[in-house]
Amino acid sequence: MSSTPEVSVVIPTFARPDLVTRAVSSALAQTVTDIEVIVVVDGPDPATRDALGEIGDPRLRLVELARKGGAPNARNMGVLAARAPWTALLDDDDEWLPEKLAVQLETARASTVPTPVIASRLINKTPRAEFVMPRRLPMAGEPVCEYLTVRRGLFHGDGFIQTSTIMAPTSLLRRVPFTVGLRRQQELDWTLRALDHDDVDLVIAAEPLVLWHQDEDRPRISLNSPWEAQLEWLRGIRPLLTPKAYAAIVMSIISSMAAPTRSFRVFRMLLAEARGHGRPSAIDYLTFLQIWLIPPQLRHTLRDRILSRRRPAGPAGDTEPHTTEQTFGAAEPAALSSVVASDEAALPASPAPSPTSRNDVHA
Repeated sequence: MSSTPEVSVVIPTFARPDLVTRAVSSALAQTVTDIEVIVVVDGPDPATRDALGEIGDPRLRLVELARKGGAPNARNMGVLAARAPWTALLDDDDEWLPEKLAVQLETARASTVPTPVIASRLINKTPRAEFVMPRRLPMAGEPVCEYLTVRRGLFHGDGFIQTSTIMAPTSLLRRVPFTVGLRRQQELDWTLRALDHDDVDLVIAAEPLVLWHQDEDRPRISLNSPWEAQLEWLRGIRPLLTPKAYAAIVMSIISSMAAPTRSFRVFRMLLAEARGHGRPSAIDYLTFLQIWLIPPQLRHTLRDRILSRRRPAGPAGDTEPHTTEQTFGAAEPAALSSVVASDEAALPASPAPSPTSRNDVHA
């Protein structure tokens, strides 16, 4: 490895030695070999230190934090330690396919964007099914925030970006750090703020390059979701969203977090929020009702069965994946939103201490 690697890989983790070892192995197995893999251990964790110590690859570096600060802080610390011009993010419970960094570096070299954020499709693996997300790339003229949030059907996945797909200039990740303390929608928050800079655009490679493991037998925090705090956060970023995107997030993500309350008062309040500050579509109303009325497990089972039978579509709804990358301008009216799964409460969460929990500190 040269003194300055091509890519720094940042993996935050805590108390999940088996999972992070799998993630590290997938990073070290990349066809791009001139890399460094920085694992940021979010607090005292001897088991993780011992497990990673057995790997014996000089490209692996360990950053151990004295106290837990959550995934955004751990990612920021990893970025500060990065030596490469590019930093790729990887969650400790995900894996990369071997060509992931090679494809993204090639995409970056071909891009004319001054400061590109490179993402990709992924393979969503649940206990019931596997399917590629996003199912399509954006259509010409489609606001990116709407592409990633506004549904064309009752299930998520039309537009999508997830942490483990992201590779960005290290300088940009330092200029726009992750928001420490934000429990959910961390990619959404970061990407919106990054693309609000005039020199930053998003480029999506059409190939699925990441395995996104949604092991739903892990402990979940769905019944203790901080929906009020997330609503306040959403209100704060409203200038970065179109009315259609704002309504979609309120009636899907925030509602999925709030639905376990079974409170008619909350139901009415969120409906009023979406109608008062957004522009809901018919699909948004249907989504909102099914989130509040249909048991989550049934929704998730139906979703996975339907989506697993579909093939990813191209920008105009083609049945074949688009074969070229797609670039989105930062000057788009609403910049970009991020991981917006149709049922946020459906996403698995790991134990509360983990900094890469899908619902707690990561997703």
